[in-house]
Amino acid sequence: MTQTDIPRPESGDVVELIIDDHRLFERLMHQVRDETQDRAGLRSMLSNILVAHAEAEEKYVYPGLVKTDAIEGEDAEHSEHEHHEINEALLGLLEVEDTASEDFGDAVEALTKALTHHLYEEEREILNPARTDVDTATKAELGEKFAAERSRLLDADCGSVDNVRTLVEAAKAEDD
Repeated sequence: MTQTDIPRPESGDVVELIIDDHRLFERLMHQVRDETQDRAGLRSMLSNILVAHAEAEEKYVYPGLVKTDAIEGEDAEHSEHEHHEINEALLGLLEVEDTASEDFGDAVEALTKALTHHLYEEEREILNPARTDVDTATKAELGEKFAAERSRLLDADCGSVDNVRTLVEAAKAEDD
């Protein structure tokens, strides 16, 4: 699997687009744990899709769901905080040079924990209300915006170690 294998939908129900990415994250995490795989390439792909997905959600999806009263602002803020935790774990993974090392395995485990927790909560607390409380046209409009921003960010190599470091530093500055 390579960067060009990342699906690039242009539209769709935003809930389904997000769920599709969640399953992709899980497949990539399984592959990056496999020592027979191109772990460096998979790590790069995972980094790009994680960052593009999260940034697109924060820019369009969460505000759109708050605006429609499907979720509360605190729910969006909580999910954004979890994105920051994922980015911190992701940065730890990106900074490990030897993909065959114990440090790499430890970094994969840390990312897996942060990501698994977020996926569970987001699917339960954000996406379930979006399924039932948001009309089809709004989900399609949010899906189109999400997909376009996600593709734009993927094209910009948003998962580079330098960009992830910038995102982590910006989140820490916000918390101070």
